[in-house]
Amino acid sequence: MARPRIPIDWTEFDKLCALQCTLTEIAAWFKCDERTIERACEREQKQSFVDYYQTKAASGKMSLRRKQMQVALEGNVAMLIWLGKQVLGQQEQSTITATITQKGPDLGTLSDSELEAAENLAQKAAAVSSRN
Repeated sequence: MARPRIPIDWTEFDKLCALQCTLTEIAAWFKCDERTIERACEREQKQSFVDYYQTKAASGKMSLRRKQMQVALEGNVAMLIWLGKQVLGQQEQSTITATITQKGPDLGTLSDSELEAAENLAQKAAAVSSRN
């Protein structure tokens, strides 16, 4: 004799999906195994748990977006900024300014022969450095 089937309250199940509960959490709510939930979806809803869940979870996401918009439109500045960034792609502009100070001689004032001599010194220093 098989165990009696655990009754699934599909209205409650849909609410859990809308709240983005996981399969593990839904199974715990109904005090059964995850596979029992998957079989119930296939048997009673004629679709896999994943497909059924995605449909019902989408309504929860819509409710959340609706509430975010409501809160933003009621004047919540933080929510307005966040939605602007997420939905409208807005971003804060930042300006970076820098002051560059030069150390050493101004190479623009050196003659060609002075530049050549400096280059030779730099090559000699690099050679000595690579030997050590």
